[in-house]
Amino acid sequence: MISRRDWMRQAAAGAAVVTAATSRAAAPQSPADGFVDAHVHVWTPDLVAYPLTAGFTRADMQPPSFTADELLATCRPLGVSRVVLIQMSFYGFDNRYMLDSMERHPGTFGGVAIVDHASPGVVGRMRELAKRGVRGFRLYTSREKAAAWEQDAGMKAMWTCGADDGLAMCLLADPDALPIVERMCAAFPKTPVVIDHFARIGMRGEIDRGDLDRLVALAKFPQVHVKTSAFYALGKKAPPYDDLGGMIRTLRDAYGANRLMWATDCPYQAGEGHGYAPSLALVRDRLDFLSADERRALLRDTATRLFFPKA
Repeated sequence: MISRRDWMRQAAAGAAVVTAATSRAAAPQSPADGFVDAHVHVWTPDLVAYPLTAGFTRADMQPPSFTADELLATCRPLGVSRVVLIQMSFYGFDNRYMLDSMERHPGTFGGVAIVDHASPGVVGRMRELAKRGVRGFRLYTSREKAAAWEQDAGMKAMWTCGADDGLAMCLLADPDALPIVERMCAAFPKTPVVIDHFARIGMRGEIDRGDLDRLVALAKFPQVHVKTSAFYALGKKAPPYDDLGGMIRTLRDAYGANRLMWATDCPYQAGEGHGYAPSLALVRDRLDFLSADERRALLRDTATRLFFPKA
């Protein structure tokens, strides 16, 4: 499967720059009544206050700006009142821009951070971040990386802390890594796990049944959840994304809607030829096999339970 950077570059190839606006331009909304977008990245063109980590340059930032305020101006008019921010790889282990955005908009943003699992103080760092509203930790989950987890003391410490403190391991997983993820779930049955973007099944076009079966196999672990997200990058890669409905139905049947959550992966979903609204509309309006309660679970309740536990 392609690397995270290649995934980003493919997504950014047609990305449209979102018009700058402030959150004050959006209509006020009660967070409890709105939808929850469970996966969005934000960044700022201010590289003085928030420098990029080694290996990234300004040219990697496509669009050049997608700030927290630009995000809110995009999603609030469509009824999305809360968002889970996913630490952007541009910043590495420096989670400050995400944390600062969360603090500027209390109650609006949840957070998924990136930490160095090889650091001796990784558990302490996780707990420090949890005090600031972080409820999950992103792990890049290729087959090669995941294969080392079972023998890695730092990774074991992270999964143990996740179990003890109710903090999710949020996996950007490739399908061929799922059998190893299955072993980790068996070894850490109390650790919440979230699989991003359908485990990137369908990224090459067709929905591979063997890959989907591997994702369905994780449903036997009650702590595992799946994001139905990144529609722009999967299957036919074209609105209205109805071709992804069968995969969502299969996962609903296996996991139940209360372990699935909708997300966009913006700003990439807002790129040229796609848009925020069609992603929301697929789950809100088009999947006739979902009941009203199941729609609420995907669009709000599952993400609220995991990432906004005090809401």
